[in-house]
Parts: sequence; structure tokens; C-alpha cells
Amino acid sequence: MALRVLFLFVAFLFCFTMVSSDIKKEEELPHLGLAPVVRGANRRLMQEVDCGGLCKQRCSLHSRPNVCNRACGTCCVRCKCVPPGTAGNREMCGTCYTDMTTHGNRTKCP
Repeated sequence: MALRVLFLFVAFLFCFTMVSSDIKKEEELPHLGLAPVVRGANRRLMQEVDCGGLCKQRCSLHSRPNVCNRACGTCCVRCKCVPPGTAGNREMCGTCYTDMTTHGNRTKCP
């Protein structure tokens, strides 16, 4: 009985050390003004993105800024990213941002 308890305790410690060492810190993203993001087992530690400020900057030169801000805000909340600049650079936010479409099958994110 004591041998089983010892074995379970050792297995638990082994699994705990594997999960703890799985956390990796990504490099800082200076173009987005974000703090480093922690990925791995502790996804709750991801930094929140200031969607309002970033989308306001992104849509500042748009011909319809209110429509742009609404679409950008939706994309930012879902993808946790807004590309730098006022146009282009959409691929910097990955497939979540580039593949999102409207009901009319047009690209959603500005």
C-alpha cells in the first residue's frame, strides 16, 4: 500500500514539473506596444489588448471611421490583435484576422 502511494506521489511530481516547465515567454512585440505574452499551460496570463485605442488609430484615415471602428473592435476582441498602421499589414495578426469574413463573404477586418 505504501509503495502505491509513493508511486502516485512521484508520478504527480513528475507531471507537475512537466507542466511548470512548459510555460514559454514570447519576445516583446514593439510595433503593437504590447507587453510580453505568456503562452502554454497558463493562458489566463495573456495581456489584454487596448482595442479602443488601437482601432481608433487604425481607422483614423478611413472614409467611414465609425464602420471601421466597429469592425476593427470585433476583430480585435476575437483575435486579440490589431495590425500596425492605418492600412495593410493584416497578415501580421495571423489567419484569425485575415480569414474573418462578413455574411456577404467579404473580408471583415480592416
